[in-house]
Amino acid sequence: MNSDQLKGGWKQLKGEAKLRWGKLTDDDLDVIDGEREKLVGKLQERHGLAREEAEKEVDEFHRDSPNNV
Repeated sequence: MNSDQLKGGWKQLKGEAKLRWGKLTDDDLDVIDGEREKLVGKLQERHGLAREEAEKEVDEFHRDSPNNV
């Protein structure tokens, strides 16, 4: 998934992201603003994931999202 795809549907996906990764705050989600690299970084920070695992989770999130927003 590229950043444009994530950013384009971010408003729709914020709620799903918060449900999936409960340690992300509303402020985190606002800062991420649909940018893939920021999401990966916050997952590493908040959930203690290695970069590779965080990237895998973001890719799965995109694949599982409705209409691949």
